[in-house]
Amino acid sequence: MSTLVKPGTRYKSTVCDTEVIIVKPSSGPIDLRCGGQPVVEVGAEVPAGLTLDPAFSGGTPLGKRFADPESGLELLATKGGAGSLSIGEVPLPLKDAKPLPSSD
Repeated sequence: MSTLVKPGTRYKSTVCDTEVIIVKPSSGPIDLRCGGQPVVEVGAEVPAGLTLDPAFSGGTPLGKRFADPESGLELLATKGGAGSLSIGEVPLPLKDAKPLPSSD
């Protein structure tokens, strides 16, 4: 399922409690997943029978930003869960914190 994501759109996992909000959109359609399964928009019906893929069960911590430098996608975890975020089969890395300016 490839979707063109828009800033402010909220998505939830179909296999755990994870919820995210899009901070920066991707440059094109992407296959956003959590726990190895496609995500759905918050408020949409969750398909039955999906299970958490053990390969994508590292968890998503609340309040952390994730970014994909290749597509430009950036999102924020608004609710943590057991599944790991990915674009297709590629894990979505945590965004590095910006260093604070020195106060000489």
